[in-house]
Amino acid sequence: MTDIRESLIEKSKALGVKVTPEQAEQFQTYMELLLEWNEKMNLTSITEPEEVAEKHFLDSLTLLLWKKLKQGAKVIDVGTGAGFPGIPLKILRPDIELTLLDGTMKRLNFLGEACKALKLSANRVHKRAEEAGLDKTMRERYDVATARAVASLNVLSEYCMPLVKMKGYFIAMKGPGAAQELEEAENALDILGAGEPEVLPVTLPGGEERNLVIVQKLRFTPKGYPRHGGTILKHPL
Repeated sequence: MTDIRESLIEKSKALGVKVTPEQAEQFQTYMELLLEWNEKMNLTSITEPEEVAEKHFLDSLTLLLWKKLKQGAKVIDVGTGAGFPGIPLKILRPDIELTLLDGTMKRLNFLGEACKALKLSANRVHKRAEEAGLDKTMRERYDVATARAVASLNVLSEYCMPLVKMKGYFIAMKGPGAAQELEEAENALDILGAGEPEVLPVTLPGGEERNLVIVQKLRFTPKGYPRHGGTILKHPL
């Protein structure tokens, strides 16, 4: 299996994030597990080790370029899939209290094995995002709700904003089309209690453009949101 440790340390540094040799070791283990499990179930279409490092790991770590993630923050990764960005974030910030939310049990089983192998603790929750937002134990409980490659921003806002506590943040990890998505999501964000969004542009070491759309919650999300999953998709706010 290709060794990504050295290149991950170097590329992270170029990104402005420090990865220690111990953390690089964890990423190596994570990649090996991911590719091993991927042969049995669909976790990622990216299977070239260097690409996994760049397009999954480094991409997830761009979240750390946002400097307001406080010590011990409660972070929920919505629609986490194979654990992105949650697990890379937890490797670099073991202080955070991480919840991995996904609607597919098989993926959560993989994440359980990954956490065990990486000696990380994370809560795994088997629910759809819109169910989580209506669950009293989860609604408005998190300092940060984040998601990557889950849905367009107007839909994603309704999945994530109900989970964010007052004065907490929703951070959507987006590609080059972020400005357009933000325009289409203005109404949704306003209804759901958001303040003025900010966009933090990032360039990955390989040259790909990424954007963090950062939204602070300034008002409680009204009752009635999130709506049913089918409705959210068919009639975005």
